[in-house]
Order: sequence, then structure tokens, then C-alpha cells
Amino acid sequence: AEIGSQCQQRLGAPLLDGIGSTELLHIFISNRLDDVHYGSTGRPVPGYQVKLVDEQDGETGQDEIGELVVNGPSAATAYWNQRDRSLRTFRGAWTYTGDKYRRDGAGYYHYCGRADDMLKVSGQWVSPFEVEATLIRHEAVQEAAVIGQEDEHQLVKPRAFVVLRAGVQSSPELAREIQEFVKARIAMHKYPRWIEFIDELPKTATGKIQRFKLRGNG
Repeated sequence: AEIGSQCQQRLGAPLLDGIGSTELLHIFISNRLDDVHYGSTGRPVPGYQVKLVDEQDGETGQDEIGELVVNGPSAATAYWNQRDRSLRTFRGAWTYTGDKYRRDGAGYYHYCGRADDMLKVSGQWVSPFEVEATLIRHEAVQEAAVIGQEDEHQLVKPRAFVVLRAGVQSSPELAREIQEFVKARIAMHKYPRWIEFIDELPKTATGKIQRFKLRGNG
């Protein structure tokens, strides 16, 4: 939401976020010029049905995190020479995207992360994306990435890698300040138990964070 609002202020035009995939060959959820809701991916595009399901394939309720599955006429039927992957992804009329989402009361869909990036903390799903979005609202933070790390009891907790804005010095006091900042804005169990300051985040050529490299640092 913060990035979308800043882009509109600077460019004088809305930023239209949406999601599509190679498997569907089209965007199937999107914001529109007359319906922009920053912090969300928008609503389903005409011609596509979407739903969120849990691990037992039951539909999740409002504001509950589930896997996004899509039904649309542009969907593929299989991956070439990848039978097992095809059976996991294409199930009848539905394509299982591997993306975790939640749907709010107004029908907007909010991205929570890839299924393999999600964290189970205190028995509840935690979206690294949500924690990162909260971290960058702090005035000292330029960028942030969150992964899961086991504590001394082998329980998974969030760990944050933070890139500070130019001229800001890292310190244990700043780390604690940032932790308190996050605690005050999202559920307590979601705040990063560890904060590591780094010069830059590892990214792909297209700008996606390479979380596997951060896990190697843990």
C-alpha cells in the first residue's frame, strides 16, 4: 500500500497491481482505473473464477489465508513431460497457483506470499510479505526481507534482513525500535525476533528477492 500511494503521488497516475501466470496466460485478478485498492491485488477479472482453499481443499473464510486456485478458459492442461507437477497443479477445472492469499470483507484479494515462503508461527500462518510491508513503513528502513528461523526450542519465528536508508546508522537500539514499531502495527506473534542489517538484499535480474540466499545466511 505504501509503495502504491507513493507512486501515485509522484507520477500523478494510479499504479494498477494484478496477478497472472504462465499457466493461465492472462491476468486473473487486478485493480482497475476506477477501482484501485492499494495493498491488494484487486478483484477477479471477468471470465475467471477464483477461490482460496486450505490444506484439506476446503474453502477458507473471510480474512483467512488459503491457496489461490483459478478456473478460467485460458488455463493450460499440463506441463510438458512433468506428470507429477501437472497432477498437483491442474485439478479438473481448477489451477492451483501456489500463491497464498486472503480475501477481505469487500472482496479484495491480498497477497501473502508463495506457499513455500509462508511461516507457521505459534500455530498460525504468517505472511513474510505483510511483515516486510510493515517494516518499510519505518522511516529508517529502505528495504526488508523476512524468512523463518528456528529458535532455541526449534520453533519457527520471523527473522528480518533490513537495508537502512542512506545516512542511517545501524545499532542494537535501532533494531529494538524497529521491532517495537512492528509490534504496534500487526499481531504480536508476527514481529521479527531477529533483525540483521545488511547493505543490500540478494535479488534476481528482475528484482525478486532471493530468499534462499538469506536462509543460507541464517
